[in-house]
Amino acid sequence: MNTEKPLFGFMTVPLIWGYIAIAIFMAGDGFEAAFLSKYITDIGFSEAQSGFVFTVYGLMVALSAWCSGVVAEIITPQKAMFAGFAIWVAMHIFFMIFGLTYHNYWMMVIFYGIRGLGYPLFLYSFVVLVIYNVDKLQISNAMGWFWAAYSVGFGVIGGFLPGFINPVIGEYNTLWMSLGWVIVGGLIALITLHNARTNKEKANLTFKEKTAELGQAITILFRNKNIFMAALVRIINTTPLFGFAVVMPWFLVGKTSQDHGLGFSKTEWQNIWTLFLFVTIFTNILWGILADYIGWLRQVRWVGCIGGVFACFSFYYIPITYGHNIWMAMIPAILFGITVASFMPMTAIFTTLEPHHKGAAISIYNLSAGLSNFLGPAIATTAVPFLGVGGAIGIYMGLYVFAALLTLLIKVKQPSKEERVKFQENGTEPEYDQIILEN
Repeated sequence: MNTEKPLFGFMTVPLIWGYIAIAIFMAGDGFEAAFLSKYITDIGFSEAQSGFVFTVYGLMVALSAWCSGVVAEIITPQKAMFAGFAIWVAMHIFFMIFGLTYHNYWMMVIFYGIRGLGYPLFLYSFVVLVIYNVDKLQISNAMGWFWAAYSVGFGVIGGFLPGFINPVIGEYNTLWMSLGWVIVGGLIALITLHNARTNKEKANLTFKEKTAELGQAITILFRNKNIFMAALVRIINTTPLFGFAVVMPWFLVGKTSQDHGLGFSKTEWQNIWTLFLFVTIFTNILWGILADYIGWLRQVRWVGCIGGVFACFSFYYIPITYGHNIWMAMIPAILFGITVASFMPMTAIFTTLEPHHKGAAISIYNLSAGLSNFLGPAIATTAVPFLGVGGAIGIYMGLYVFAALLTLLIKVKQPSKEERVKFQENGTEPEYDQIILEN
């Protein structure tokens, strides 16, 4: 355990700077989220081509997310964060110069796709560092603040500023500006986290042992049916989120310069997107606390899945009903911000299902999170040309219904309130066979 006295209950000074670095880095990464799909169609490519760029990107994100937890352990989190930072910066420069500048589609696909390896490696390696440096009683608290920092950066700053910057300097120059934010966030992390505690034991494993450790992160997916079902639920959790980033600009703003959608401006859509992610800053922390009282799976089932069905429906039905009304269009953004964050207990569910292989369980969790980054745009790309935006949103709703049914089958043992009190009083963690079944 880090011997430096924690501040605010669990944060050491380096970790505080780490959270700041995450917010700044993810702000730069999030600048493009609300407008890049539309920008690619604006410069002459089809919606299918635009969607394919994001599909390839999402696939690379999924691969990186799966590997990041184990990679951070076997080379140290600091080195893994540096690798992610370097990949993001180099590939973004190549994407801008060789892809967007010359309107070269395949250069866009290749370099934007490879860039997808960068942010998960930077982001999730910091999670490993948090686990090494925070008392185990405070990990849940620390993760709530981690996702809050993510939302501040990716959602609020990354979503809000482009709405004001784009009309002044244009989307292309805004994408160059995002590079500066990522560089600042990356440098803060590299400077302030170099002395944070790491696991030297796994970093000193042989190449064969490191390869075996990486393989462990996938085998539990097939030998533990509860982990497999939990992975499906986690994939579905944020699939509509990443799908909406592609679909909603087409729906509200329009697919082409001749198609004006429902008459919303790009700035208005970006403000709606920002509001959604702003709400998640608070709901991430709130649902992390309430899950212990509601029950992990009950919260995921009723708030996340069933609530998510209504949130997705409102994203389509309210704009269709009320047309170009920015205030009414913000209602589904708020609802979605409430429901999507209620999946917060999934981290605890994964590690509880594999109490003796928590690192591998986290890798599966990361893989699932990354796959949602792939599946969301993939559904948009394949469904919109045939079923329209309403059809794509209907698929997202159906996925949430499927996830709700899965939660009825998952058997996870959640510590009782009495066990938690005992744990907090004497530091004795409850044995796996002594904790209660919750469903």
